Amino acid sequence: MLEAKKHITQEVSLPEMEGKDVRLFVKRLDLIHPLASGNKFYKLKYNLETAQQSGHDTVLTFGGAFSNHIFATAAAAKAEGLKSIGIIRGENTSQLNATLQQAQANGMVLSFMDRKTYRTKHEAQHIDQLREQFGRFFLIPEGGTNALAIKGTTEILTSEDQHMDYLCCSIGTGGTIAGMINAAKPHQKVLGFSSLKGNFIHQELLDLLETHHIGFQNKYELFTNYHFGGYAKHKPELITFIKKFKKETGIPLDPVYTGKLFYGVVDKIKSGYFPSGSSILLIHSGGLQGISGFNQRFNETLETK
Repeated sequence: MLEAKKHITQEVSLPEMEGKDVRLFVKRLDLIHPLASGNKFYKLKYNLETAQQSGHDTVLTFGGAFSNHIFATAAAAKAEGLKSIGIIRGENTSQLNATLQQAQANGMVLSFMDRKTYRTKHEAQHIDQLREQFGRFFLIPEGGTNALAIKGTTEILTSEDQHMDYLCCSIGTGGTIAGMINAAKPHQKVLGFSSLKGNFIHQELLDLLETHHIGFQNKYELFTNYHFGGYAKHKPELITFIKKFKKETGIPLDPVYTGKLFYGVVDKIKSGYFPSGSSILLIHSGGLQGISGFNQRFNETLETK
């Protein structure tokens, strides 16, 4: 089974907190594993264990060309002695980006799927075609979110976090926040900051919680106005914030997930959302591997360490 380093929780102080009487902590999941870090570690932990226990030697999953999930799955599968296949959204290019190069270096077989087919990738007929093409494999969904992933993400919170009042995380497929809602104590509230444009995440998360029988009465709140244009989109003020946060705290953030989460939480602190005396925990879900590709695409200088 994947082994994690000990959790590191770091208290930070920012100029925006002056006079607000709140404490801000960062749970550094980006440091728990050298490659399969952040929330991906927890999402993959029991998926890979179950794959091995059920006699599979290969896992297959899906993702975009810059996917943290693809990167982490390749690394974690290799560490566990499993082969991996990545079905990549979009057309093949002559030059792979850094994310796909590293996935391939970790033994992942890459297969590209056109965007139209990709939208229906989980339909039975497409899965059957993939089994005909690649043989027997253990299927892990895009983003890694399934019952086994939620079992893992429920372990993100530990007894050390019980004194926290607010637990904050970014949202993609919803597997991380679902696990946190499942683990949160009655006095705690989980705040989710969506990296995707649109309000559909409200219903998607509700469906996810109900499907997995997770009690959620008054336990969470979602914010959908910190997406900066949509998934993998950004604006200058987000990049400025990420650089400023790194300079003030030494903690690197990525522009897809954690940057938007931290920006949103700091904005909520400034607006007085959190009551006096609150302790706020932010989950740093990793994703730093994608920064080099981002810098190359947009001629930026975000730091990865």
